[in-house]
Amino acid sequence: MNNRAEVADFLTTRRAKISPEQAGLPAGGQRRVPGLRRSEVAALAGMSVEYYAKLERGSLAGVSAGVLEAIARALRLDEAERAHLMRLAQEASGTSALVRPTRRPKQWTVRPSLQWTLDTITAPAIVGNNRQDLLAANLLGRAMYSDVYTNVTGVPNFGRFTFLDSAAHRFFPDWNLAADMTVANLRTAAGKDPHDKGLHDLVGELSTRSEDFRRRWSAHNVRTHGTGIKTFHHQVVGNLELAYETMDLRAEDGAAMTIYAAEPGSPTAQALTLLASWAATNESTPAASQR
Repeated sequence: MNNRAEVADFLTTRRAKISPEQAGLPAGGQRRVPGLRRSEVAALAGMSVEYYAKLERGSLAGVSAGVLEAIARALRLDEAERAHLMRLAQEASGTSALVRPTRRPKQWTVRPSLQWTLDTITAPAIVGNNRQDLLAANLLGRAMYSDVYTNVTGVPNFGRFTFLDSAAHRFFPDWNLAADMTVANLRTAAGKDPHDKGLHDLVGELSTRSEDFRRRWSAHNVRTHGTGIKTFHHQVVGNLELAYETMDLRAEDGAAMTIYAAEPGSPTAQALTLLASWAATNESTPAASQR
């Protein structure tokens, strides 16, 4: 991915999201484009408009941490956006893509001990990577994500499921939120590892096949998350409102385990009991694919 273009698009879209009122500035009459002007961002960051314009055109190589922090404050970046800006600056200052060729994805197979660990967890549990591949799961995790495994050749992927499978609109009651989160996670992954060929290919495929994905990708939103609440509508047991915790796997570079849990005594807890019973009687649910 072109770093200069990534930097320019990211800073431009962040600037467009902030109104003068949010920045504590007068509106200053009618504006041709939404958000702040370059001159206003430069003033808020304490630098010349010429210098900021150079940065916004993608020239972040050699920029100091202090300048980046000033830009982050001026653009009111959240933690994920600030980290993304720092990664873009590091990439701009690093070895060129001609010397560091695009990295092809490594073959990945679930280790027996990792699968045993998953299988000892009584709640739904899955393993995924930065490309949103669903790499492994326990029985209840496969049952919960049975829609994602359906009609898939190879490794199930949440990006493809969300944007290319009509079942996603039923599985995610708030599909727009799920779509926004998926794209923001992929955009964050692209900032962390811009030489990941598997991610390049996935983004290219989704951009070609989905206008919804293309529009969201161009927004340059980024996101990091490790805990929260997700809502699903399972085809067999109905609505599920689940807390989740995501933990990086030290032995598996770029992979993380997510465990889901229901509030004790809740309707979702009862639904998970039904799901476990359904899973036990349908052990032909496709096993986690390997690559």
